[in-house]
Amino acid sequence: WPANQPTGLDPAPAAGTPQLGLPYRKSLSGTSLCPMDWKLELVFVPVSDVDRAKDFYVNKVGFNADYDERPMDGIRFVQLTPPGSGCSIAIGEGLTDAPPGTAPSLQLVVSDIQAAHKQLKDNGVDVSDVDVQDWGHFVHFADPDGNKWAVQYLPNRPNG
Repeated sequence: WPANQPTGLDPAPAAGTPQLGLPYRKSLSGTSLCPMDWKLELVFVPVSDVDRAKDFYVNKVGFNADYDERPMDGIRFVQLTPPGSGCSIAIGEGLTDAPPGTAPSLQLVVSDIQAAHKQLKDNGVDVSDVDVQDWGHFVHFADPDGNKWAVQYLPNRPNG
């Protein structure tokens, strides 16, 4: 961070700021307050064949199958979570108008890129070789619809 920019939690609110008894964060501009965490917990991944995609993510990549229900006609909601992640993906029917294979670039972070590469390869995933960069080590793969994933290892960060 630049030396003159806020780094997240500030020690005390400005005069006249409502006191909510919660930690707060200032934007980098310093103009707005957010008295709560905003957690990304679900990303929709458009697929053409839900069962094929679920099999791929669970049995080849290793995600946990959390939920698979049809709450109403025309809707199937499948939630899958990478091990240890606080964010899941959702696949299904009637969830998004996005064409299959058009998810934004998605990224996972692991503590051992070699083990991640071996697991993917051993499970039949078409995975790239390990790409070692100054800012991290990566492997790349795509699901059967072409949704692209990067798996990153950060060598200077505990647990990747």
